[in-house]
Amino acid sequence: MIKKGSLLFVMLAFLATNTLTWAQDNRPNIIMIIADDIGYEDLGSYGNAIASTPVTDRIASQGIKFDNFYLTTSSCSPSRSSIISGRYPHNTGAAELHTAMPENILTFPELLKESGYFTGQSGKWHMGVVPRKGFDLIYDKKPEIGHGGEDYWVPLLKERPIDKPFFLWLAALDAHRPWGENDFTGAHDPDKVEVPPYLADEAATREDLANYYDEISRFDYFIGKVEEELERQGQLDNTIIFILSDNGRPFPRSKTRLIDSGIKSPLLVKWPKALKGGQVADAMVSSIDLAPTFLQLAGVKAPGNFQGKSFLSVLKNPDLPFRNYVFAEHNWHDHEAHARMVRTKDYLYIKNNRSQFANPGPADSNASDSYADLRKVRDQGKLNPAQADVFVSPRPFEEFYLIADDKYQLLNRATMTDDNNAMVQLRFALEKWSMETDDSVPTNLTQDWYNKEDGTALKVPRVRGEMPGGSNALLTTEKGPF
Repeated sequence: MIKKGSLLFVMLAFLATNTLTWAQDNRPNIIMIIADDIGYEDLGSYGNAIASTPVTDRIASQGIKFDNFYLTTSSCSPSRSSIISGRYPHNTGAAELHTAMPENILTFPELLKESGYFTGQSGKWHMGVVPRKGFDLIYDKKPEIGHGGEDYWVPLLKERPIDKPFFLWLAALDAHRPWGENDFTGAHDPDKVEVPPYLADEAATREDLANYYDEISRFDYFIGKVEEELERQGQLDNTIIFILSDNGRPFPRSKTRLIDSGIKSPLLVKWPKALKGGQVADAMVSSIDLAPTFLQLAGVKAPGNFQGKSFLSVLKNPDLPFRNYVFAEHNWHDHEAHARMVRTKDYLYIKNNRSQFANPGPADSNASDSYADLRKVRDQGKLNPAQADVFVSPRPFEEFYLIADDKYQLLNRATMTDDNNAMVQLRFALEKWSMETDDSVPTNLTQDWYNKEDGTALKVPRVRGEMPGGSNALLTTEKGPF
C-alpha cells in the first residue's frame, strides 16, 4: 500500500519526468504542403521549362524527387480525405466531391496529436467536420487566408508551442480556378506556353495556361517563406517537408481523369538532418502511404485501418522498390461517374462503369476558356483525336495504355492483340482490389448537377445517390494487392 505522502511524491516525480521528456522531444517536425489542382508535369523540377518555380526546383536538388507518386483519385475533397485517413476514397465514406467522412474514420493527425505533437492546419480545408478534431489550431477562413490560401502558413509556424514537435498541414488554394491576383511573382508569357496535344493551340488557351502558371509560382513563393521561418526558428534541419498536389491541373482531360494527367502528382521530400539531397526515387508510391509514413517518422504505430504502408525505407534508400501496383478511382465530381484504375510502371488499365457518358472534366474546367476553345475547334470540324477525347460518348468500357510509348495516354490498346496478357493481369488485379476493399457499383449513383457543355448549373434536384462501397467498405482493413 502506498502512503499518502509517498503517492504525492510519485505523482510529482512523474510530472517532472514527463515535462522533461516533452521539453527534450527531438522527434522530427513534419510539414505537408499540398497544392490544389497542380499537375505533376507543371513544376520546373519535373521538366517544365515554362513554369517559374525556383523554390521547389531548389528543394528537389536538396531532397528527394519522386517520379512515380500517385493519388487515389483526381478529385479535390475525396483525395484529401483519402490522404488524411490513409484509405481509398470508397473506404472513407467520402468518395464523392463535397461529402464528409463519418465519425468512425480515424485520421493520422489525431494519432500525432495524442502522441504529443502540436498539429496545425492552414489554408484550404475541404474535408468536412470529422478531421478537425485532429488539429490543435486551424486557419481556413476566407478571405483571411489570402488569394492563394497561403497567408497564414508563416503565422501558424510562429504561434506553435516551442516545447513540442509539430505537424502542419499547409494547404494552398493555388492553382484552383478562378485565377486570383498574384503580387509576389512575375507573370508568365502566353506566347511561350507549351500547349499539350489534347488542348487547342489558341490564344485564349495560352492565356489560360499562363494564368495557371502564375498561381503555381505563388504557391512556390510561399513554400520559400515557410523555409525562411523554419530557418529563423532553428528548426529547418529537423523538419521533414513533403510537397504534393491533390489532383491534376484544372483543364480538360486532366482533373477527374484516371490517366497520369489526373492522378500522377509531384512529390518532393526534404529533410536536411537525415536525407541526402539531389536524389530521385523511382519507386511507385500511393498517397494512402503518406499517413503511415508520417506516423512511423513520429514513432507512432499505424493501426490496421490504414490501408497504405510506410515508405520510410524508400526515404532512407531511394533506390529501393516499393509498390507493384497503385489504384485510383473516379466517382461523382459534378457529373455521374464510376471508373477504376490500376497502374504499374509499364501499363495503365481503366474500367469505366459509366461508359455511356463523356468525361470532359469538372464544371470549373468546362467553364474555362480552354474548353471553350476546344468547343470552337470541334464546331469547325478540326479536332485531332487527342482533342476529341473529351467529347467522346459513349466511352470505351476498358482502356489500356503502354506508358513508355504513350506519354499522354492517347492510344487505347484495349482492343489490340499485343500485350493482351498484361491487360488481363491488370484486369485481374483491379477485380481483386475491388473485392478485397469492398468496392461496389451502385445502380443509383449521384447524377449530373452541371451542364457538360459550358459548366453551368443544371436546374435539377441536388440529391445524392448511393455512395460506392457502402457501409461494408467503411469497416474493411484489407489493403488490396501491393
